[in-house]
Amino acid sequence: MVEKMNTIKTGLTEALPLAIAIAAYGLSYGVLAIQVKFSWLDTLIMSALVFSGSVQMITVAMLAAGRRRSLTSIVFTSVLLNLRNLLYGAALAEGLAPAKKWKWLLAFGVSDEPFVLASSRFKNHGPDPLYFGIVAGTFYLAWILSSLTGALIGNQIDPQRWGLDLAFPITFTALLLPGLKDHPAIATAIAAAVIALGLEYLWPGNELTIIISGVFAPFAGLYLSRRA
Repeated sequence: MVEKMNTIKTGLTEALPLAIAIAAYGLSYGVLAIQVKFSWLDTLIMSALVFSGSVQMITVAMLAAGRRRSLTSIVFTSVLLNLRNLLYGAALAEGLAPAKKWKWLLAFGVSDEPFVLASSRFKNHGPDPLYFGIVAGTFYLAWILSSLTGALIGNQIDPQRWGLDLAFPITFTALLLPGLKDHPAIATAIAAAVIALGLEYLWPGNELTIIISGVFAPFAGLYLSRRA
C-alpha cells in the first residue's frame, strides 16, 4: 500500500508541471474550436473521445482554412499524425504488461508526454502500469477541463496574443532536450529541423511538413547507429 501511494505521489509530481503546459494548449484549442463554429459540447466531446492535441488542432486549423468539405483530407492527416502511437504502444507494452485487465484503458492514454515519462520510469524501476495510469489520467483531466474552459471563453481572448499557441511546441522541446545525449538522437533532431525549414521555404504553409519530417528524419539517426 505504501509503495502504491509513493507511485501515485511520484506520478502526480512529475505530471503536474507538464499538465500546466497541456492545459494552456487545451485552452487554445477550445477557443479556436468555438471560432470555427464548434459548440462547447462538440469541443468537449472531441476532447473526451479523441484526446489528441495534434489531431484536434490540425482539424480545427483545416476547418478554419475553409476546407469543410474535405473530410477525407482531415481523416487522412489525423491518421498519419497518430501513427506514431503504434510505436509508442509497442515500446510501452512490456511496462504495462502487469495490468492485464486494464491495458485496453491504459492504451487510450498513450501519447507523447505519457510516453516520455513512462519510458523513463520503466527504464529505472521496471513495469509500472499504475504510474502510467496516474500520469495519463492527469493529462487527460487537464486537457478536458482546459478545452472546456477555452470553449466557454470563446471569442473573448486571442490565443496568439497570449502566447497559448506556443504551449505545445515548448512542451515538446522541454521533453526532447534531455534525450539529445548521443549522436543518432542529435542527428535526427538536426535532420528534422533542416527538412522542416526546407519544406517551409519551398512550400510555405503546407500541411505535410511535420509528417514528412517525422518520416524521414529518423533515417539520419538510424544511419549513424548502424555505423557505430
